[in-house]
Amino acid sequence: MDEPQMLSSSLDKPGRPHLILLVEDNLNDEMLALRAFKKVDISLSIQVARDGLEALDYLKDPESPVPDLVLLDLKLPKVNGLEVLKGLRAIERARRIPVVVFTSSNEQADVVGCFDAGANGFVRKSVDFQEYMEKISKLTDYWLNVNEPCIVAVARCH
Repeated sequence: MDEPQMLSSSLDKPGRPHLILLVEDNLNDEMLALRAFKKVDISLSIQVARDGLEALDYLKDPESPVPDLVLLDLKLPKVNGLEVLKGLRAIERARRIPVVVFTSSNEQADVVGCFDAGANGFVRKSVDFQEYMEKISKLTDYWLNVNEPCIVAVARCH
């Protein structure tokens, strides 16, 4: 797993940047997401896991920083996104992390399955570049600025 990428913007907050774990196996989608993250007005550090097993190993590792948000693709090699979600919810230090499934799937069964497994959100990737950028901006703003994090998770994990 690569070192987290530091991304800064004009409205940086004091202290550590927000950490996002991006679980994405498609290199083009990864690059597009990283490009979108650079445009948001939040100081971010991005850790990329390129398959489900790598994501779970990262989250289980007590030496790895606990992310503030997980963006999870569904169609992943080794361990699929739904199994990652179920596994993540079983890891004590990770079970309260907000997880947004960020996928191209338009299957209602995937939406239901993800929420049943503990997803906090389900966002479809857009093929339109501008719409894709807007979705990343809105979901990042909501989960890192608007949403109130679980203090228990923060106290135990950071």
